[in-house]
Amino acid sequence: MTEKTLEKLRILAEAAKYDVSCASSGVGRGHRAGMVGSAAGWGICHSFADDGRCISLLKIMLTNYCMYDCAYCVNRRSNDLPRATLAVSELVELTIEFYRRNYIEGLFLSSGVARSPDYTMERLVRAVKDLRLRHRFNGYIHLKSIPGASRELVDEAGRYADRLSVNIEIPNETSLRALAPEKDFQSVLAPMRYIQQGFLRGREESARFRHAPRFAPAGQSTQMIVGATPDTDRDILSLSAALYRRPSMKRVYYSGFIPVNAYDTRLPALAAPPLRRENRLYQADWLLRFYHFGVDEIVDDAHPDLDLAVDPKLSWALRHPEAFPVDVNRADYETLLRVPGIGVKSAKLIVAARRHGHLGAEQLRRIGIVMKKARYFIDCRELPTRTVNEIGPERLRSLLARRESGLPDDGQLSLPFDENP
Repeated sequence: MTEKTLEKLRILAEAAKYDVSCASSGVGRGHRAGMVGSAAGWGICHSFADDGRCISLLKIMLTNYCMYDCAYCVNRRSNDLPRATLAVSELVELTIEFYRRNYIEGLFLSSGVARSPDYTMERLVRAVKDLRLRHRFNGYIHLKSIPGASRELVDEAGRYADRLSVNIEIPNETSLRALAPEKDFQSVLAPMRYIQQGFLRGREESARFRHAPRFAPAGQSTQMIVGATPDTDRDILSLSAALYRRPSMKRVYYSGFIPVNAYDTRLPALAAPPLRRENRLYQADWLLRFYHFGVDEIVDDAHPDLDLAVDPKLSWALRHPEAFPVDVNRADYETLLRVPGIGVKSAKLIVAARRHGHLGAEQLRRIGIVMKKARYFIDCRELPTRTVNEIGPERLRSLLARRESGLPDDGQLSLPFDENP
């Protein structure tokens, strides 16, 4: 590996760091004779497996030259910054050498758009095709599809990559045109549609033919920037919910806007990225996917943005005190999922455990319920704490918000019969 290649690696790895949609989900590929590597289904790119193992990949751009001048992007063509381009052979060699040295377990490959979408996409496809066919690489590959790329290239990419992604970036087309006038939603949604069609076609062929080739078996993902435009959390979550209705969409990622181009007056002047808002969106996303919540339950006309002081599930519970307290020994699974402090796993354990006897506060703690929250919303005939209806939603919100922020309770917010918070 030459010094020139290492310098390119430094520039292009730095250029790729703002793309967060780079974790895998559920794809596994065991070692095969005559091939290099394998893929584990736990997750890729600084994720942690069930056994605590950190799994990493080479996260890099093929080039950070770009024909677009998007206001929010550090790699926009008008920025004066070091530029580099890897030859396809250099990228393939880097990936194989890093894998053999046990630095990585896979590849996350993206690129700026050089010359044209198809020109760039063709080089990306050639790289992953060489890895699979020429070097017999069997590890995980996540490939960023280029907006505006042709169906033929997207179809070919899906034959070699485990996951494909296309970043929406801005959740509203009007806002997108204001910050990236050379882009439109059609150029983004078209390759997303090609990926979905290929995914469904591959799934159908796998059901009919035992050895049918898989098409992007880990599905697709996308990413939205949060805070660069005046779009509300309701706008963002409504788009996410629509995307999740597509069978190939596995994850929507949210990235707090980082003001890398502070000189551009089209962008908001933020002192720091809105990380708390980003975190709340991920929590709301979890409610959409695993807790059977609808968008209008999490955010609505009266509350278009998420409450930054408390998590979205607690916020919903405080707005609907009439739904509580919930009797944990009688409530069904869906009702238990609505209780703050009770997760998917603990709700299933409650349903299973109460078949063998009455559940009290100690049993609930052992199951893993977060009693600091749940105690105000449940009834198990043992808890001495007053419920949300007795305390009042606003007063309880203030108390729990202080606790979540790590602040001590002040005298006015201390509650009677609350000895063990």
